[in-house]
Amino acid sequence: MTSIRVARAGPVCEGCAKSESHNVTYNDSFQDRIANAAKAREKALARLKAKAPLDPKAVAERVERQRQRQARDAQKAEARRVDREAKAAEKAAKAAVSAPTEEQLKAARDARYAARKARK
Repeated sequence: MTSIRVARAGPVCEGCAKSESHNVTYNDSFQDRIANAAKAREKALARLKAKAPLDPKAVAERVERQRQRQARDAQKAEARRVDREAKAAEKAAKAAVSAPTEEQLKAARDARYAARKARK
């Protein structure tokens, strides 16, 4: 059985070619790893500082949309709560109305007994 291996022409990912990261090996010392981590932190900080500042107008619009969304969600939650309470009240009223009294239960039991006696 032979297996075919495909050789890749370039790096596995786009970021791999650009990165100057040092792969950790068993021969690296603790100081090497600390230095690599410090370089990575500095690089990330430089990238963060290079970002353009946020536009106050866009931030205000985003905050306003969030407030509107929260208000809409609160209204929906209130509507669901009211609906749930109405269903519970309806169910309780239905149970109270449809619950037979002792006299009705006795009358039904007597009717079943009389029907059984009539069949014999």
